[in-house]
Amino acid sequence: MSLFAHRLSTESFRGNQLRLYLSTFAYPLLRGLRKQALVGTDLAKAQPQTLRLKLLKIAATIRVTARKIWVSLPRSYPMQAVFRQAHLALRC
Repeated sequence: MSLFAHRLSTESFRGNQLRLYLSTFAYPLLRGLRKQALVGTDLAKAQPQTLRLKLLKIAATIRVTARKIWVSLPRSYPMQAVFRQAHLALRC
């Protein structure tokens, strides 16, 4: 319920249906993130809302070059170690 599935507030049926679909697709993605990338961290058993607020909603600077994508986190970001661990676990 913390992925906006309970809030169907648009005027049209299609808008509400799209919002519900996005929530439905987001939950397994966050569950997989917890299961594969966050093992052994404080966020391993966190709720989707907590993951969204602490791990995904961050102020990062993104630079795209021809060969790489650079993500620069602010120095004051408290979850840098967890973000780095998740990134390394998800790399191919």
